[in-house]
Amino acid sequence: MTLVMLLAGMTVTACRGDDGGTATALDDATLTANAVVEWIVDGDTIDVMIGDDEERIRLIGIDTPEIAHASSGDRPGNDAECFGDEAKRFTESLIPVGTAVRLERDVVGRDDYGRVLAYVYRAADGMFVNDELMRQGYALPLTIAPNVAWADHFVESARRAEQEGAGLWSACR
Repeated sequence: MTLVMLLAGMTVTACRGDDGGTATALDDATLTANAVVEWIVDGDTIDVMIGDDEERIRLIGIDTPEIAHASSGDRPGNDAECFGDEAKRFTESLIPVGTAVRLERDVVGRDDYGRVLAYVYRAADGMFVNDELMRQGYALPLTIAPNVAWADHFVESARRAEQEGAGLWSACR
């Protein structure tokens, strides 16, 4: 019950900079954490503890290349996509296990796999993890309506990363 109330209380916070543009970190340098990173699954999926409950989190609005997966039961395995391992390592460097984070939700709270959909902020400094992955070239925009609060911003971040040849933009041509 605590988990449901905590998740229901999460809301989207689209912050604006002085110029009216969207900021990549919350204006308040530190945030109240509502989760702690337990495991980095891949570049855009993490496991966290929310109170006493473990939840799998899918970062909204971005898509990182897949890492290799072994076959399991009747599910076939797959090879890693270009830059998949690098994206996972970069996510690990941004929010290593034990990092306090702030999860913010959009309209739809869970995907078809039961994962919580969230924008993730590093609590210590407000760094917007979803956008940092995009800006540094480790992710591509993935907009699935109605979770669109940051969609235009992510597209612009990806456009700049591509122009700069950042990350996958130069490694995976």
